[in-house]
Amino acid sequence: MPAPLTLRTEVRGPLSVHCVEEFREFGVDAFVTDRFGGVSPAPYDSLNLASHVGDDIENVLENRRRVADALGVGTQELVIVRQVHGSNVLDVSDASPTSEADGLFASRSDLALVMLVADCVPILLVDDESSDFAVVHAGWRGLSSRVLANAVAKFQVPARLHAFIGPCISGEGYQVGPEVVRHFIGIDGAVSPDAGDRSRLDLRRVAASQLLGLGVDDALTRVSTQSTDGGGLFFSDRAQRPCGRFALVARRVLA
Repeated sequence: MPAPLTLRTEVRGPLSVHCVEEFREFGVDAFVTDRFGGVSPAPYDSLNLASHVGDDIENVLENRRRVADALGVGTQELVIVRQVHGSNVLDVSDASPTSEADGLFASRSDLALVMLVADCVPILLVDDESSDFAVVHAGWRGLSSRVLANAVAKFQVPARLHAFIGPCISGEGYQVGPEVVRHFIGIDGAVSPDAGDRSRLDLRRVAASQLLGLGVDDALTRVSTQSTDGGGLFFSDRAQRPCGRFALVARRVLA
């Protein structure tokens, strides 16, 4: 596995965000939100950023405004698409709020890329020799349908990429059936047996293995030590339904 990374918490306005500090030197301001500092009531308390989970849209818009402020942009600069657990990766210039995609790619600094999660894996990819960067939402369906391959293909030189694999459900906390396991059975350390025909699946190991196979150097990849287990700090669909969504957000800034 790549090296672990514990995100540092930084207060920005009413929010406590968890910064991917190592990527600042490559000219990217990126952080992971948690579930606090927003206005949504239970069960979406309080910084829910998703408009599709049953929360009042006015709450969602205010929560997104707070995230935009924390990133130093307007809400109109937050690029959020409809995520469908698929493999489509869009250039941000082609994206709209009704676009269906699970990855966003950009080479510009005027827009901020956003991926919403609640157990799935948020992933950040940054080319350290160009302005190219991307964010990806990767659950087991996306990983099995090669969403990471489509994301890496957007970059000219995969060996130059720095990758961050963010907070998601842990291998210990993710029980799945054989219909899921069959996609990942050959990945070392990703699957462990559980009761009956159940298994435990480590999505972070899957993502790291796939990135390595796509030419992304393990030495340039970092894996979050934090997880969504229990839904205490980050929203977890496994822990509570319905629930909100937290986000990985990133934008280009001066190094």
